Amino acid sequence: MSATSRKPVVIIGAGPVGVTAALLLARHGVRSLLLERHPDIYPLPRAVVADDEIRRILQSVGVHEEFAAVARPARGLRLLDPRRRVITEFPRSLHGHHGFPQTSMFDQPELERVLREALARRPECELWSGVEVVSVTQDADGSHAPTGPVQVTFRRDGSDEEEHVWADAVLGCDGAGSLTRDAIGTVWEDLHFEETWRVIDVRTSLPVRTWEGAEQICSPTRPATFMRVGEDRYRWEFRLAEGEHLDGPGGWERLRELVAPWVDLPRDASPGDDFEVIRQAQYTFLARLADRWRRGRVFLLGDAAHLTPPFVGQGLCAGLRDAHNLTWKLARVLQQGAPDALLDTYERERKPHARHVIRVAVAVGWAMTGGQDRGAALRRAVVGTLCRIPGATAAVSRDLSPALTAGPLVRRRPRLTGRVLTGTFCPQPWVLHDGRRVRLDDALGNSFAVLTTVPPTAQMTAVATALGAPTIHLDGLGDDHTLATWLARGRADAVLLRPDRVVLDTVPAGTGAFTDTAAWAPLLHTARHTADVRPVP
Repeated sequence: MSATSRKPVVIIGAGPVGVTAALLLARHGVRSLLLERHPDIYPLPRAVVADDEIRRILQSVGVHEEFAAVARPARGLRLLDPRRRVITEFPRSLHGHHGFPQTSMFDQPELERVLREALARRPECELWSGVEVVSVTQDADGSHAPTGPVQVTFRRDGSDEEEHVWADAVLGCDGAGSLTRDAIGTVWEDLHFEETWRVIDVRTSLPVRTWEGAEQICSPTRPATFMRVGEDRYRWEFRLAEGEHLDGPGGWERLRELVAPWVDLPRDASPGDDFEVIRQAQYTFLARLADRWRRGRVFLLGDAAHLTPPFVGQGLCAGLRDAHNLTWKLARVLQQGAPDALLDTYERERKPHARHVIRVAVAVGWAMTGGQDRGAALRRAVVGTLCRIPGATAAVSRDLSPALTAGPLVRRRPRLTGRVLTGTFCPQPWVLHDGRRVRLDDALGNSFAVLTTVPPTAQMTAVATALGAPTIHLDGLGDDHTLATWLARGRADAVLLRPDRVVLDTVPAGTGAFTDTAAWAPLLHTARHTADVRPVP
């Protein structure tokens, strides 16, 4: 048995969520080790959709330009009846709240290649491939301390010898069959959706009748999803009847019939003749939520923590949101001595958000494809009617990423006038920084930040100093007034942004002071920053 070693953070699983988590930690100077069972990037397509918030996260790890080169902006989602007539359309902008197209299509192996190349450039990150993790043991040192080290036991490919690594924290990014989830005694909460679908990824040079977005065929007998992923890449998803198969004798002919509404395949065609099936797989779409996302210093992220049907394209997006939420908090605890209670806000903030997204996906799934009973037809009719109400489609689109629920780092007091900004994301316009035109986050860096339209008061300065946050007056940013308008709608003179660009606190217009420091200051207090942060009397 080999000797043990010690790492600040061990990440189990080097898919998009695990690698993004490592890159986010590296921005804060935290070293990590990734353990991945596959010897290389998994070559087949899986996730294909990213929203503008995810594009912003990719920007934060320095790969947004590389991702843009392999992504394709989409115009939104159309709901169609069985005859492919439009029921309603959910349009998506090319410039969303986060400064990127609201929907982008991509090939997951391409995204993973971009992320792995970035990982190789970061000395803080270490990747061991061909490694099978066999156990995650907390309190193995006998301390029984919730902040004690975690032992990860693994075997390298082709070896029966067990090796060990100790970590100050372990991130379980190891998918739906997560060993990490089992190790912390977590069980699934069933959110009541289970359907078997066939997913077909194709590369073809044939003419395809397509809309530059996703199409959902709403049918009690043959529901389907279709989308253009790349220049010559397409995806179909079909719910097959019990006993129906696309494999074996007659499978190719059945597939030709299924894709006929979009592309004409000659009867004498065969697989590979200008129509290459890259992957054909059967999936059971599930809706599940882990009952606990953390035990001590072991955390669950991505599919290890939640599973959603794909109808609103938020599966991978939810996992990257997990990484963005957790990593800055973990870095503050490990490097700057913030209290361990800060880490409790990870599940408290992310779990309700994930539950909401899953419920939206389930609602879409049941309303559009939920069986062949009379109730299914009624649900489709109701949805079709609702979607014709002015503003309804825009509201549904916004609701995919609602504000974080109230908690220690999100003080959501209702106001009689103005929008509540706390718990929401700051918009990201283009600004001027050091004489260059850049996106806002590139000017702010990876720390807290204070954005203000008024000269900072003593209390505002004290807050900024305590958190190591730059104070930036909007007059010096040279943006298109996006930020000033946003603040005005929230009746705020200034906002305090977290490192993930969520609004932590506000200075209400005319008050000169942040209002809720007593709630969040104890969680963010560190040995490094000792400036006085006092609540307003």
